[in-house]
Amino acid sequence: MTDQDRLLLGQTLTFSGDPFHMPIGDACDHNSQGGILIRDGVIAAVDHADTLKSAYPQAEVMDYGRNLILPGFIDTHAHYPQTAIIASWGKQLIDWLNTYTFPEEMRFVDPDYAQAMARTYLDLLLRNGTTTVVSYCTSHPVSVDAFFSAATERQMSVFAGKTCMDRNAPAPLLDTPQRAYDESKALLDQWHGRDRCKYVITPRFSPTSTPEQLEVLGQLWAEHPDCLMQTHISEQLPELDWVAKLFPKARDYLDTYEMFGLLGARGLYGHAIHLTDREKSRLRDAGGALVHCPTSNTFIGSGLFDMGARKGEGHKVGLATDTGGGSSFSMLRTIAAAYEIGQLSGTALHPAQLLWLATAGNAQTLHADDHLGHLAPGYAADITVIDLTSTAAIETRANQAETFWDMVFPTIMMGDDRAIADVWVNGGRVGQLS
Repeated sequence: MTDQDRLLLGQTLTFSGDPFHMPIGDACDHNSQGGILIRDGVIAAVDHADTLKSAYPQAEVMDYGRNLILPGFIDTHAHYPQTAIIASWGKQLIDWLNTYTFPEEMRFVDPDYAQAMARTYLDLLLRNGTTTVVSYCTSHPVSVDAFFSAATERQMSVFAGKTCMDRNAPAPLLDTPQRAYDESKALLDQWHGRDRCKYVITPRFSPTSTPEQLEVLGQLWAEHPDCLMQTHISEQLPELDWVAKLFPKARDYLDTYEMFGLLGARGLYGHAIHLTDREKSRLRDAGGALVHCPTSNTFIGSGLFDMGARKGEGHKVGLATDTGGGSSFSMLRTIAAAYEIGQLSGTALHPAQLLWLATAGNAQTLHADDHLGHLAPGYAADITVIDLTSTAAIETRANQAETFWDMVFPTIMMGDDRAIADVWVNGGRVGQLS
C-alpha cells in the first residue's frame, strides 16, 4: 500500500484479443461492477469492485457508478499545426493544402505561436478523452520542441516528428535533403525516449519530397529502426496521377516509399484508400499499418476505406482523426464515422470492434501494446471514463438497452466531449471536464 493508491469503480471493458479475428465474447470482458487500482502511474490491479475494496481498504475511491471505464483513446494520425483551420470550407486535398494548410503551417516558425497551439491542441484532446496521439509537426524544429514540451507538461504519451518537404510547397516551409536528415536526427536524439515522447520520422508524402530526400529519410530510419515512420498514401485519385508523373519509374505509389527504404513494420501509412493489389500485398507482408481517417476522407471527399476487407486480408489497421482535414478532435466521433463508412462498404462494425480500434488496436499499430491501450496490471494508467447517458437523446436510447452493447452503442454514434466524464493520464487525474 502506498499513499498514491487510487481505486476507480464503474463498469470496465478489457480486451484480450482482436475482435475482428475472434468471437466478441472471447475478445473482451465486460464487468458491470468493476474496478481499477492505480499505483505510481500504472494500473496495479483490475478486478471486481468488491474484491478490490476488500484488498485495498485504504485506497482513495472514485466511484463512477454506471459510467464506463476504458483505456484512454489513442489517435494514430493527426496534424496539430492544423488546429486553427479545422472545418475550413470544402476543398480537395491539393487545393486544401495550398489554401489553408501551408499558410497556417508557416506561422509555426514563431516558437510562441507553436507553443500556444500545441497546448491548445493537447487540451482539446484531453477534453475528448484522448490520452495518446501521433502527430505531424511542421518543417520547423521549434514546432516539434513545442509539441513535445506541451505533452511533457501534461505527462502524455505522444509520438511526433518534423514534417520534411523539399518541393511543391511554399519556400518558407521547404528544407533540403541534408537539412531534413540533420534536423530530424537532432530532434530524434533530443526527444526520442525522453519522458513519454517518441520521435517519428516524417516525410509528408511523396509529392513534397524529392527522391534524394526520401532516400536520406530511409537511411535515417534504417539507423533508428525502433522509431516509427509516418506518411500519407493513396488518399485521392488526382494525387495518384500526380505521384505517377513525379515518379515515372515507380511501379505504384507505395513504390515511391519502398524503393527508398520507407516500407516497414513500424510504418504508418495514412488513408490508404485507393491501393492496388500489389500495394495491399506488400503492405500486409511488411507489417505496415494502414491508418483509417474516416471524418477526413468524407470531409475532403477522398473515398471510402474498406475496413472489413482490409482486416479480412490480415492488414494491421489504425484509426485516426486526421485533424485538421478531419472534422473533429473526438475519437468518439471518429469511430461513429468509421461505423457509417463500414456500412457503405458492406461491413457493420460491432461496438466492440470500434472501441478496440480506438484503444488496444491503435496501441498495436504503434508497437506500444505492451504498455498502452489496455486495462491490465503493468499498463500505463491512461484512462477515460465515459458517461453512457451524457445527453437526453443518448439517455433515452440507453434506457431501452437490453444488453451492454445496446447501452454503449448510442454513445458511440451520438457521443461527443460531453460524454467524457473523467480522464486520467499517467496515473494523475486531469479532472472533470465539461
